[in-house]
Amino acid sequence: MNGLETAIYAALTAFAVSVVLSPALIPALTRLKVGQNVRDDGPSSHLSKSGTPTMGGIIILISIVASSLFFMAGNFDALILMFVTAGFGLIGFLDDYTKVVKRRSLGLRAYQKIALQLFVTGVFALYIYTQRAEFFGVGFESLLIPFTDGASLDLGVFYLPFIVFVMIGTVNSVNLTDGLDGLAGGVTLLVCVFFVFMAWAAGSGTLPIAGAAAGSLLAFLLFNAYPAKIFMGDTGSLALGGLIAALAIMLKLPLFLPIVGFVYVMESLSVMIQVAYFKRTGKRFFKMAPIHHAFELSGWPETKVVTLFYVVTAVACLVSFLGAR
Repeated sequence: MNGLETAIYAALTAFAVSVVLSPALIPALTRLKVGQNVRDDGPSSHLSKSGTPTMGGIIILISIVASSLFFMAGNFDALILMFVTAGFGLIGFLDDYTKVVKRRSLGLRAYQKIALQLFVTGVFALYIYTQRAEFFGVGFESLLIPFTDGASLDLGVFYLPFIVFVMIGTVNSVNLTDGLDGLAGGVTLLVCVFFVFMAWAAGSGTLPIAGAAAGSLLAFLLFNAYPAKIFMGDTGSLALGGLIAALAIMLKLPLFLPIVGFVYVMESLSVMIQVAYFKRTGKRFFKMAPIHHAFELSGWPETKVVTLFYVVTAVACLVSFLGAR
């Protein structure tokens, strides 16, 4: 079985697990009253979402893990990628549990989230440091520069701090993107497909995990697309953010993240601009942040906003492929 076939089988297995698991877990979460809290200052159309079961990221995690176990024997790259995905997923689960079960609206304390995220990132960085792997002709401490025919940037002593920045930034950017039915899931599905092909081209051991993630998200969208029957919650968004960031780093492609993850970047920038502008002027720069809510408050239907972000991500993925030639 060649690498791409492995990714396809992993994707199909994860798809099957997710399709079977979702109809069983959704009613269970509903009975447990693990429902989504909706912001009062958001679009009025979102009020009907209140009570929709969240923590659906459990489905994503289980399907990725269950599928990958068949394809990762002796594959340490896949194992560390699994650790990162499950580790950030666990942090998200604790945050969700604190919010919806313990009824603490803000979830984990900020210092708790950062400390746990730094721990998972630290273990991952240690693995990267000890392996010193090379992909696309780019060695340890170097990053492939887009649109340069293989030129690289050697970060030297700044490499490990850069890993921390990319991991924490990406994880929280994906988390901010999770605000509309099917938005984070669909955008991340397209990004995962990009990394499937990049991992295949590099001959990377991360390929089965990337394939499993794509298959899992494809199935999850059947239940998470508008009108959503379940939300992924922080359990899913943090796990997916960790997965995407770790894939980019392991393949020496983190400089491609602002391109392929353009939507993630815009979501984060909109929040930073909103906060900075409000502190300076006492007024809002956008009608609401993250920016997907600003589109809604400007009169765009939720489905149109999600479709726009899908199209933008698909184009960004195609541009990224050209940049990796």
